[in-house]
Parts: sequence; structure tokens; C-alpha cells
Amino acid sequence: MEIIPAIDLIGGQCVRLTEGDFAQQTTYDSDPLAVAQRFEQHGMRRLHLVDLDGARAKRPVNLPVLERIARHTNLIIDFGGGLQQEEAVRQAFDAGAAQITAGSIAVREPDTVQAWLRSFGAERIIVGADFRDNHISINAWAEQSERTLAEFVAAYLGAGAATFVCTDVSKDGKLQGPSLGAYKALRAELPQAQLVASGGVTTIADVEALAEVGMYGAIIGKAIYEGTIRLEDLSRFVA
Repeated sequence: MEIIPAIDLIGGQCVRLTEGDFAQQTTYDSDPLAVAQRFEQHGMRRLHLVDLDGARAKRPVNLPVLERIARHTNLIIDFGGGLQQEEAVRQAFDAGAAQITAGSIAVREPDTVQAWLRSFGAERIIVGADFRDNHISINAWAEQSERTLAEFVAAYLGAGAATFVCTDVSKDGKLQGPSLGAYKALRAELPQAQLVASGGVTTIADVEALAEVGMYGAIIGKAIYEGTIRLEDLSRFVA
């Protein structure tokens, strides 16, 4: 299972939100590059980099931070936030992203994201599947759609996607454990999907449980910053 530490960016700084709420923001470090280098020094190979300013502006804002991290580390970076146009996706790749995550646009404009899959390939386009109570969340997680998580993932599998970041928005940033039941059910229904767990990962036991479920990856953010998971303890998963 891939261990994928997360850096969320506001104003060029490393922050975390709770349930995606900008009013519930904690700033952890003013230097995202130093954080990324610390991840790499502990054996991490991947990085989930989210431009929260970009998400609000509907265009990438923190591309210079992406470029700096890409230039000064060997991390495989997936970048998301504000990617609404193909030109923005190309800018992210030009700045050093190996992959991008198509978030809310994957719900709102499936034709656009399917075009990206055809243009760039499934290995470079990750589909974000934000959910609550097994239904896809929309409009900055404020509303529920009628589509179930499984329906959404199945539709994109049919369109050629391979990898999905599945974020339980009710758990994001709360350090209350991941949605193992939802992931088990999705793995059983769609075993061919490469599923990355996101939201609620709190302890090494959570990481072990996700690996046992057969998840392709696990994104870990607040648990690292709050110290409930130590980078040293993750080294055996990336050895």
C-alpha cells in the first residue's frame, strides 16, 4: 500500500482544515518545502499537494510551491486544487506534478475529466471521490448528490480511470479513524479500482487496517502534524 503524506496550502503555508471548512484552519509550518523534505528523509516516495487557495479561486495559485518542491525533492507529487481547465492541468504538469487530482470538477463536468483521461492517460489523472454516508458530496462538501460512491467510481472506471482518492468528508481532519466499512464494500464491488483512502487516518493501526482491506494507498495528513502517527513508524510501509 502506498503511503501518501499530504500538504495543504494556504498563502504558501502548510495548513490543515477540518471537514474542508476554511473557518477551521490550523497552520503547521510556514515552509512546505521543508515539510516535504522531511517526508522524503523518512523514506516517503509520494506527496499529495492540495492548493486550497486555488480551490477557492478556481485556478492554481500555489504553482511556485509545487515547482519548488518538485525541484528540490524526488517525491512523486499529485497536485489538486483549482484545476478547472486543461491549460491549468498542463501548468501543473509543467511545474513538476507527476499526477493531478480532479476533485469537484469530476462530479460537475465528467466530460471534461474524461477528456483529460484521454489526453494525459489514466496514470496521470486521479479522480477525487468525496463522499459522506456513501453518497458523493458536492459544492465544497456542503451538499449530497444522489449518486452513490460505488456508482461514481464505476462510471469513471468505465471511462478509463484507474485511481481514486476516496475522502470521507465527515471524518476529514477529525482524527477519528477511517471509513473501513465503506472501503471494504467498495473493494468488494469494484476490485479493479485502485482506491486511495483519505480522511480520518489517525494511528498506525488504522494504516494496518487499510492495508488489510487491500487499499492501493492511504493519504495521511493531520495525524502526522499532530503526532498521532510518527514518520518513523511509517518507514516499514515504504521500505
